[in-house]
This record gives sequence, structure tokens and C-alpha cells, in this order.
Amino acid sequence: MSKASSEVTAFMQGLEKRNPGEPEFHQAVHEFIQSVMPYTLDNPAYRRAQILERMTEPDRIIIFRVTWEDDEGNIRANRAWRVQFNNSIGAYKGGLRFHPGVTLSVLKFLGFEQTFKNSLTGLPMGGAKGGSNFNPKGKSDREVMRFCQALMTELHKHIGEDRDVPAGDIGVGSREISFLFGQYKRLENRFVGTLTGKGLAFGGSLGRTEATGYGSVYFCQNMLGHIGDSIEDKTCVISGSGNVAIYTAEKALELGGKVVTLSDSSGFVHDPDGFSEDKIAFIKDLKEVRRGRISEYAEKYKSASYHEGEKPWGVPCDIAFPSATQNELSLDDAKTLIRNGVCAVSEGANMPTELEAAHAFIEADVLFGPSKAANAGGVAVSGLEQSQNAQRLVWSRKEVDDRLKSIMEDIHKKCVAYGSSGGNKKGSVNYVDGANIGGFIKVADAMLAYGAV
Repeated sequence: MSKASSEVTAFMQGLEKRNPGEPEFHQAVHEFIQSVMPYTLDNPAYRRAQILERMTEPDRIIIFRVTWEDDEGNIRANRAWRVQFNNSIGAYKGGLRFHPGVTLSVLKFLGFEQTFKNSLTGLPMGGAKGGSNFNPKGKSDREVMRFCQALMTELHKHIGEDRDVPAGDIGVGSREISFLFGQYKRLENRFVGTLTGKGLAFGGSLGRTEATGYGSVYFCQNMLGHIGDSIEDKTCVISGSGNVAIYTAEKALELGGKVVTLSDSSGFVHDPDGFSEDKIAFIKDLKEVRRGRISEYAEKYKSASYHEGEKPWGVPCDIAFPSATQNELSLDDAKTLIRNGVCAVSEGANMPTELEAAHAFIEADVLFGPSKAANAGGVAVSGLEQSQNAQRLVWSRKEVDDRLKSIMEDIHKKCVAYGSSGGNKKGSVNYVDGANIGGFIKVADAMLAYGAV
């Protein structure tokens, strides 16, 4: 066993002992430590200062009860968290997730990943994540409003435009952000950019809704461009049908790709004819307005088939965009995609690929864009929203999109710079190593500069 491997094993044993029963957090740290451990062994200042040990311990975790009343007058209670992971390079920044599967482990993994994702953007943002085990599905608008107001009554004490700036995530869209910001404004008696993802009428940014999906496609285009290829005429398989998936499909189509799948928790639809602009517009209405199920697409468009309870990874494709949720793409799925000739994978969701599956892609020299690089477009435009709020300005959609494109190009350059030794082919890039090391350096150097804090 190499020195780096033995150090990784020892480090993970200690981390798992300190953080029992948190598999998602363990997975995120393990993937990161595998990349950066050799780099820290070559730079002993990081080891002397115990940077890795400090980086994997959140600055603080806030846990609280949220009590609210449903439409029948019943008192309900949920648990909520805010994990403020690391603010070495800027105020905490990261989304809020409302889902019954939210746990402290999930939020710690997300906050940890967010720290390095934000670092890669080049913007002054630290890492955080939060949320609740509240399920907004099936709730009325008034129930969601009462829950959001109850949550913000406690959360507002811990956030602020120069302290911690939450945004949306799974289960927290424009409706929830609007209710949360309205309550924050009422409690604080201030109008400042403390939340991002706001409506355009009250401080939101053009292009924010599309940013994560567009950014994932831009990153994929950069990976392909690095080897003299492009998305044009490539068959694209996408999972999910939320904002990330919808706007991934939209941008892939714009760049000449052929999108053939979308999915939700019930199954996926396969349309061999490809999703057109009109078909994507139908999905937007279905999911963003009517909150329907993806199976309705196959009922409307006879060219499509619906596959209940299945994932789309068995559909032959050139590019895969996992854009639904964590660990949705297994080792078996990766092997299927590789057999079917996939040439690139760009993660739109947070850690959607299991660790063994990611290794399989890298070993097969598939271009693999990890989420902390490929889906950084969302938080990048959130950072741009903060800038607009601070300056009391509104930028055009083109200006925001141009800045997003430039940020994704810069992230790709960092990944190439720090991951150029990976892969089996000469000149290939290990984007996982590149993203991890590229994100690590800025945060680590700031922590070294501060001393023992």
C-alpha cells in the first residue's frame, strides 16, 4: 500500500469514528481525500496545520424544531438544520433542501462539497447547506407559507448578507424562497440580498433558474472541446425533470445535441425522436406549473415510451447528465453506459454518481465532470445575484450568461491544471482530482494565513 493510500485509510477511520452513521458525508470526504492526500504529502505546511482535519469539521451546526399549523388546524413539527461548514474565503453560501429524506449526513456532505465548489468559481463564497425533513409535495400554498415563515423565524438569527446567504435546492423553488424572504424582510426590517434565487420583482437575477443546467452543459462542452470535439450531434441521456434537468436539456438542444430521456422518482420517458423546444416547454409546464408526473409526457407524445420504476442509464447515448439526486448512478449503471459507448458524463446533481462508478468512468477514459465542478453554475449565478443586490443593479440575461460561461471555462482550466496527470491515455484529464485539488488550494491557503482559528 502506498504512503498516500495508508494515510487515506487512517484518516477515514478517524473521520468515521467521529461521525458515525453518516454514509453520505463519509462518501464525499473519501472521494475528496483520495485526490488531495498526495498533494498535502508534498506540501507539509498543510499537514502541520492539520488543514484536512479542520476542513472536514463544520464551523457549526444549528439544529432546531419548526412548528407549524396545517390547513385542518393540526399542529405539526419538523426538524431543520443549517450546517455552516467553512467561511475561510467568504460568507457562507449554500442551498436549503426540503425533503423527507434530509438528514444531518446529507447536509454535511452537501455543505462540505459546497465549500470547494464555491472556491472553484473564483467568487468570495464559503460553504454551507441547510434544510428540513418537511415534504412540500401535496401541501397547499398556505401550508408551505406557514412552514417557511416558521422556519425563518428561527433561521434569520443565523444568516445575513455578510454572514450566511441561503438559496434553493430540492423542494425549495421560487415559491418557497419568496415565502422565506418575505418573512426575513418582516423580521429584520431590512431589504438586503440575504437569500438568492429570489423573484425578478424583488432582487432576483435573470438567468438564475437556468444556471445549474446551463453550467453543466457548458462544462461538458469544455471537456469535449479540450479533445477537439463538441456536443453537436451527440445523443444525450438526462435524469431528473426539475430545473437542473430541464435547462440541461434546453442548452444541450441549443448546442446541437439530441436529448432522448428525462425522469422523475416514478420512472423515465424515452423519446427516440428527441426533445424539441415545444416538448421541453410542455415539460416546464408539467413540472413547474402543474407539478405533474413525467409519465404524462408519454401520454401526450406517442413517440415516447414510459418506463415505470426504472432509471434511464440503459438507453444508449454519447453523453450522460445525471441531474436528479445523490447516488442515482451505480457501478452497474456505469458499466452499462461504458458498454454502450458513452464518451462524457457531466454531473448536474450533487454527487449523483457512486464512488465506484466514478472510478469506472475514469479508468475507462470517459470524460467525467464531477458535481463540484460541473454543477457550480447555480451557485456562481447566485454569487452574481449577490453582486447585483449589493450594487443595486440589474444585469441583462446576456451579461449574466456570458459571465456564467466564463466562470465555467475558468473552472475547467483549473481542473485541467490540477488533474492533467490522470487517466490512461496520454494527455487525459482526471477531472475529479483537478476539481478537488483546485478547490482545496484556495481554502487551505486562507486557513493557513489565519493561523489557529
